[in-house]
Amino acid sequence: MSTARERILEATAELLATKDALAISTRAICDRAGVGMPEIYRQFGDKQGLLTAVADIGFERFLANKRRNPFTDDPVADLRTAWDAHVAFALRNPHLYRLMFTPTGDAKPQAIKEAQALLLSAVERCRDAGRLRTTPELAGQSILSANVGVCLMALSFPELFGGLDISQSVRDAVIGKVTGDEREDARIGTATVLAQALVGTLTGTAPASGADIGRLVRALRPSAPSPDA
Repeated sequence: MSTARERILEATAELLATKDALAISTRAICDRAGVGMPEIYRQFGDKQGLLTAVADIGFERFLANKRRNPFTDDPVADLRTAWDAHVAFALRNPHLYRLMFTPTGDAKPQAIKEAQALLLSAVERCRDAGRLRTTPELAGQSILSANVGVCLMALSFPELFGGLDISQSVRDAVIGKVTGDEREDARIGTATVLAQALVGTLTGTAPASGADIGRLVRALRPSAPSPDA
């Protein structure tokens, strides 16, 4: 038989499948879990404590998926596979993903450290293969920052950033830059600028205008074939 804590966590996760955390009331959680309002405060301190606990459960699922990513003889290709798996998780779980990677309040999900450690291990494989241009720590931070930025922009503005071609262009730009594995693609420089603009806009450190971001997005779109081709 499930405990009150387990029922509250399960109810919150179920509600997150269809709506954002800010739109979920404690009353709705209690009604779904079959508990009284005081139970949330007994178990979690407040709603923010509950949401942090749910985010940690989300990270458990996220990290379980990460651990299932295949290892091949090409560690750089494995980084790209891990990036794509990260994006797929975000698109499958949009409200949970926002809760995980845009936490509010003082309590933060601690599992982000394990996510970074897993990525660091993957980057160190590139270093050991002689395919890393910078320190593993900086490479890991750069990749995760760009990966999260792409996901949050895709979830927040799907009409502009929802295309997988944007994710793939930024992926190849960032991973190619830190590993020296740049591809011969004229869009790589533009993708790098876009990645920087996304991070700056999301963190508020160097916000880009909508017009500038739109211009970068259009530049990354594949050119239409010529009618004479």
